[in-house]
Amino acid sequence: MIIKGVEEISFENQRVLVRVDFNVELNNIDAVQEHFRFSIVKETIEYIAGFSGVKIALLTHFGRPEGKKDLQFSTERLMRSIENALERKVVFVSDCVGSSVGESLERLSGNEILLLENVRFYSGEEENDLLFAKQLAEPFTVYVNEAFSVSHRAHASIVGVPKLLPAAGGFCLQKEMRELDNARFRPERPAVAIIGGAKIETKLPLIRSLEENYDCILVGGKIANEALDQKIAFSSKVLLPQDFNSPQRLDIGPTTIAYYTQIIKQAKTIVWNGPMGKFEEKPYDIGTDAILHAILESGAFVVIGGGESLAVLEEAGVMAKVSFVSSGGGAMLEYLSGKQLPGIEALQSK
Repeated sequence: MIIKGVEEISFENQRVLVRVDFNVELNNIDAVQEHFRFSIVKETIEYIAGFSGVKIALLTHFGRPEGKKDLQFSTERLMRSIENALERKVVFVSDCVGSSVGESLERLSGNEILLLENVRFYSGEEENDLLFAKQLAEPFTVYVNEAFSVSHRAHASIVGVPKLLPAAGGFCLQKEMRELDNARFRPERPAVAIIGGAKIETKLPLIRSLEENYDCILVGGKIANEALDQKIAFSSKVLLPQDFNSPQRLDIGPTTIAYYTQIIKQAKTIVWNGPMGKFEEKPYDIGTDAILHAILESGAFVVIGGGESLAVLEEAGVMAKVSFVSSGGGAMLEYLSGKQLPGIEALQSK
């Protein structure tokens, strides 16, 4: 799919709304657990900020406030982490619509950038309400989507606003599309997919899609249990665990680990989404840890995505060793499955 990129737009003297995804986990002292989400937007922000007279505001959701103003989900809690990642002064606005946004834009100067309040404080966001989209768009002249990870959601800030303003995809969103297209349609062979986690109904379309172009799909995690219990029929390319390390089947067993590892060692392309077991609880992290190390030692081109998979990478400190880390979980699954993402479609006609 061809979309307009930020490099095709002049941002001189423009007021730019950049939709990002800073929906991160915080600990009890507001320390961010996923710095990756902040750093990936820096290239786009730097590019836009290079134009004279430009004003930039960041818009994101954070947590699940369910359409109500709940300060535990205020984006103000993210300011310090955003400033550190973007190396810019962040000015917080306690709303995402209304006169305070326009007034704050006018007062911006120098190295400053606005951070708007949580867009999900309004029910109109998830309802994709046109009036709410108009309120979001009103102070701005250009819209940029740098939130691939939520582009599978038909929400007002994702599909409503780009209907009202000139719109483009950020550098990271464009890279997501390129890398996932290459992984899906043009993988270097042998191509191996590793699919784990939960909810077989969400992973099954991806497995079916990858069966077309991939040599082998290794399945683990809860979805492997569900596939076995439901007696789902797959082609010979799809491999299910041969053993488990507990009666409750909370992790793949040593025979499966050895078999999967041998296949991974021969791969030239690897796509990984989802852990092999209940990795957050020892000793059920053994399978996921073994698969991760096999992937890193394979020398293959590796694409990894999904919240749990990213947590594994961050905890192991190996994010930089992976060829491409996708910011999307559900969005990555749907994109690789061949589904049209509403947020991408909204940029296509611009």
